[in-house]
Amino acid sequence: MLLRRLTAKPPRSVERDTIVVPARAGAPPIEVQRVRDPRARRIRLSVDERGARLTLPSRASLLAGERFLEEHHQWLCEQLARSAVPETVQPLRPHVTPSLPLRGQDIALHWRSGRYTRLDLHEDGLHLQWPERASQATLVRTLRSFYETQAMADVQAWTPRHLPGLPRAPGRVRFKIMSSQWGSLSPDGSMALDLSLVLARPSAFEYVLVHELCHLAQANHSPAFWAEVQARFPDWRAERAYFHEHGRILKAQLRTLLQS
Repeated sequence: MLLRRLTAKPPRSVERDTIVVPARAGAPPIEVQRVRDPRARRIRLSVDERGARLTLPSRASLLAGERFLEEHHQWLCEQLARSAVPETVQPLRPHVTPSLPLRGQDIALHWRSGRYTRLDLHEDGLHLQWPERASQATLVRTLRSFYETQAMADVQAWTPRHLPGLPRAPGRVRFKIMSSQWGSLSPDGSMALDLSLVLARPSAFEYVLVHELCHLAQANHSPAFWAEVQARFPDWRAERAYFHEHGRILKAQLRTLLQS
C-alpha cells in the first residue's frame, strides 16, 4: 500500500477540499479552500471576496501546505480583514433593505407595492416596485438588470472621449461577476467588465474602461501600453490604489446583494 502511494501518478484534475486553520491569539478559526491543481508550479495562498484559497502543485505534500499556512498566518489574517464585508451589507430583502450602493454612494431605496417588479433611479433615490408574491430570485434578477443598465450607460457615455488614436472601437461589451479581474479584452475586441464596477466611484470605473480600451492598441502591459493609459487618464495611479483598498469589498458587496 505504501509503495502504491509513493508511485501513484499525480492527479490530472483539480481536487478541492476545505481545511480549518485553528484559532490563534484570540483570532477565530479560518476556513481555507485547499486546491490541488496539476497546472500549479508552486504553493500559493490567495484571498478574494470568496475567502482564502491554498493552491498546491500535484507533488506538494499536505504537510508542506500546512507549513506554508503557518508561515503566512499573519498575512492571511490581514488580508481577510481587508476583504471583510461590513455588517451593514446584507442580501436584498423586500421592504427591509434601506439603501443600495451605486457609483460610490449609498442611495436611499424606497419600496412600494405594485403589479410587477421594477427598479428606477429618481432624484430622491431608488424606487423599487415589488409584488408581494414575487420571489427572491425575481428580486435579484431585477437588481442585476438595473446594475447592468446603469453600468452600460456609463460605458456609453465615457467611451467616445477615449477612442481618438485607437485603431478601432471595442466590440460587444458585457458585464460579468469576476473573481479577481476587473476587465478583459478578447482578440476580437469584445470587452468584459466586472459588474461590481458600477458600485465603485465613477472615476475608478472609468479608469478600468480606459485600461481595457488601451489594449486595443497594445495587447500587453508594456511601457507603450501605459503611455496610452497616461495620455487618456493621467490620474490612473490614484484609481489603481482605490481598487487595492476597496476592490475586494466592492466585489463582496455585489455577491452579497445578488444572493438568491
